[in-house]
Amino acid sequence: MEKDLRKFFKDMVQSPSPSGFEQPVQEIYRDFVKDLADEVKTDVHGNVIALKKGTGKLRFMVSGHADEVGLMIKYIDENGFIRFTTIGGVDSTLLPGLKVNIYHEKKVYRGIIGRKPIHLLKPEERKKTVTLDELWIDIGAKDKKDAEKKVAVGDPITYSPGIEMLNRNIIATKATDNKSGVFVAGALLKELADDKISANIYAVSSVQEEIGLRGAITSAFGIDPHVGIAVDVTHATDYPGIDKNVMGDIKIGQGPVLVVGANINPKVFSLLKKAAKKVKIKYQIEAAPRGTGTDANAIQTTRSGVASGLISIPNRYMHTPNEIISFNDLEGAVKILAEFARMIDDKTDFIPKI
Repeated sequence: MEKDLRKFFKDMVQSPSPSGFEQPVQEIYRDFVKDLADEVKTDVHGNVIALKKGTGKLRFMVSGHADEVGLMIKYIDENGFIRFTTIGGVDSTLLPGLKVNIYHEKKVYRGIIGRKPIHLLKPEERKKTVTLDELWIDIGAKDKKDAEKKVAVGDPITYSPGIEMLNRNIIATKATDNKSGVFVAGALLKELADDKISANIYAVSSVQEEIGLRGAITSAFGIDPHVGIAVDVTHATDYPGIDKNVMGDIKIGQGPVLVVGANINPKVFSLLKKAAKKVKIKYQIEAAPRGTGTDANAIQTTRSGVASGLISIPNRYMHTPNEIISFNDLEGAVKILAEFARMIDDKTDFIPKI
């Protein structure tokens, strides 16, 4: 992967963007795409939409969501300990002992999530799953007044940022879900920078997916695309404890995942496979007989309907402080999408037919 693309990815995953607080990452995205797009705008919801104009009228939307799961301050007690709630789907059993960042008025404060030590737990307590009301964040404050000099109710919180290169292509970080999709949307514009194509490409960094696909709903309504492809992560099934009979066979490093099912327009799915074969990119297939829970859901049902598709990046340990993906899968997704964009024009028929 080229150095500027690696930097783009690393800058994003290390920046905070819990749902509703995405603008630090959106600023990185705006800066990356500003010289690659003909127009860049941010809507009232916070979605960033970068448009590369084509020679035709077809509108092609590519969306990756910028938000990540996180926490939020709910209450500060008299002793200065912080009680919190979750933003998006967070597994409370992973939280005790974690280092976190609290973001308050452009300042960052470090904290530790505390819990009663195992030595002091009663036998019946040891058998229970820890719940949020049993946890708190310790910022070293002597009391409530001292804590309130630094933080306030409503401040967003993230896992401790960072990135680990487990090998040349395998990365672990807190927010591959879904800075991966934002990366692909931005890298697509770079890949097509010297191409003259028919389709008008709207590369969107959407917001608030983790709490209900909200940014994709509003951005898709505004763009009114003819075809739209979401780029998100999906569960890799190549580690212990996963039943492939239920979840299918998805491996990191073996190519991006093309999703098929009710949420996916069959013509889009077919064209994505043809594009992958044309550029010689290995891909995997995921069966999704219902809604996918991604921006593709929102795109598909916009206005009178949109021809939708979904490309997923295999992800181990989703919604944990250390999600794992492969750079190779990211690059493969960019290549497939770029070829798909070259293949479509005003004459492309997305109406399902036998």
